[in-house]
Amino acid sequence: MNKGFDLAGRGVIVTGGNGGIGYGMARALLAAGAQVAIWGSNADKTEKARAALAAETADAARVHAFVCDIGDEAQVEAAFAASVAALGSVRACFANAGVSSKGTPLLQMSLDEFRRVQRINVEGVFLTLRAAARHMAGHGQGGSLVATASTAAVEGAARNSHYGASKGAVTSFVRALAVELARHQIRVNSILPGWISTEMTERAMADERFAGAVMPRIPARRWGTIDDFGGIAVYLASDASGYTTGEQFVIDGGYTKF
Repeated sequence: MNKGFDLAGRGVIVTGGNGGIGYGMARALLAAGAQVAIWGSNADKTEKARAALAAETADAARVHAFVCDIGDEAQVEAAFAASVAALGSVRACFANAGVSSKGTPLLQMSLDEFRRVQRINVEGVFLTLRAAARHMAGHGQGGSLVATASTAAVEGAARNSHYGASKGAVTSFVRALAVELARHQIRVNSILPGWISTEMTERAMADERFAGAVMPRIPARRWGTIDDFGGIAVYLASDASGYTTGEQFVIDGGYTKF
């Protein structure tokens, strides 16, 4: 492996690492040598994910797991402190956890539903990246912050306006942080997944009408998988991305280009 991609001994946090894209990221980060702390809001699911990752890893001691509701400031601060204690230091943090919309039209959308999505997808990213930035600025070694957004940030997603708003906010937040935190040698980027096969999307993808409308728009002619995010995760956590900041990495099989 190119040494620029070697993560040996490097501490990394992945929120939402107990499933879906976050699990795919955690798996690849571990394979590249990192020490990884996954966060999840469901205790049983998070422990099962930790055990599964540990079973795939030669050194199971490199895998840690913490239960955290990222929309709760006190829980984020506690989980981050526990992660630092377990990892020694955090050199990369993936604010990946998020919630989906319920396909609610704007005319029927309640304020509570709008806020439910913003609480996790916007406030949760803010709380996570703020904790990580404070830590990285404090230890003076710099680091990498990454937020998972969505192609909904750059497309018009009907019945998903609150979800699109949350992901658009994330990409704008990332660009601002990239400029603000560069003086601390902290780089900040976002990842925009397209249609990826996960628990969150399985109902939609099982719908023949939906699949028939969407699949022809994907030049790659397949749904994305969680392992399609391993390479970008390792790149952004490693020194290979040392001059990359403020960017949006679209991983969608060409969906937004067609």
